[in-house]
Amino acid sequence: MKKSFFSAEIVKTREGRQYHIGLAPGEVAPFIILSGDTERVHKIASFFEEAGDPVCSREYKTITGRYNGIPVSAMATGMGPDNTEIAIVELSQIVKNPTFIRVGSSGAIKENIAIGDLVISTASLRMENTSLGFVWEGFPAFAHHEVILSLITSASRLRARFHTGITATASGFYGAQGRKTGLFNSISPDLLEKLNNMNVSNMEMETSVLFTLSALAGFRAGAVCAIYAQRHENKFIDSETKEAAERNCIKVALGAIEILNEMDRRKGKNKYWLPSMGI
Repeated sequence: MKKSFFSAEIVKTREGRQYHIGLAPGEVAPFIILSGDTERVHKIASFFEEAGDPVCSREYKTITGRYNGIPVSAMATGMGPDNTEIAIVELSQIVKNPTFIRVGSSGAIKENIAIGDLVISTASLRMENTSLGFVWEGFPAFAHHEVILSLITSASRLRARFHTGITATASGFYGAQGRKTGLFNSISPDLLEKLNNMNVSNMEMETSVLFTLSALAGFRAGAVCAIYAQRHENKFIDSETKEAAERNCIKVALGAIEILNEMDRRKGKNKYWLPSMGI
């Protein structure tokens, strides 16, 4: 069947189905968990009491269901800031006022952050250039205060080992993150030292685009990442620790959604949630 698209600016069908992510209005929940890893979507959905079939389009995979009665979607975007840009833009076309939580993996910059720990991002250092298509270099990439608080509360309730701090977002995994591989060596061999001096906690490849675009649109967004690499010690996570850390990360995000949902309920007609309202 022939498909007609709306325009070259907003690439969707007349029914609103988005060109890259393959989703249409009504197929995505207001609470959206994002991950780079496609298999992580199935792990997230394993916590749902109701889960629909995966919607797969290119590298995007989405499962929508309910977690403790709350409609939630889990989407894998694939790796990198460019994939994240497409996901946020196209999701904004079909979901009114979404809340995003990134569940990811990252490398520790600070020496006191151990493999298997979690980092809740308060803001992101924009080392990628995808966001420059929308804002100036000095534009801040920050998480929404309600999402930060909900992630901290959730992690505390679960007694997960976590840290809060600034997350650096690079455009690649090897050279852009200062890695040395023999044949291909980064042009920034002192990158880790510089980031550590700037009090950066961890580094990954998606968060700053999520925060930047969400700030532009007025969406709530946050991120919690498991530490898979300790860059100072040059150590990478083993399979058993990885599974436990990833599970903790997912549980913290889902718990945060419960808290955000309760915040929204207690707000009523108020614009802002206040500590006096309780959660």
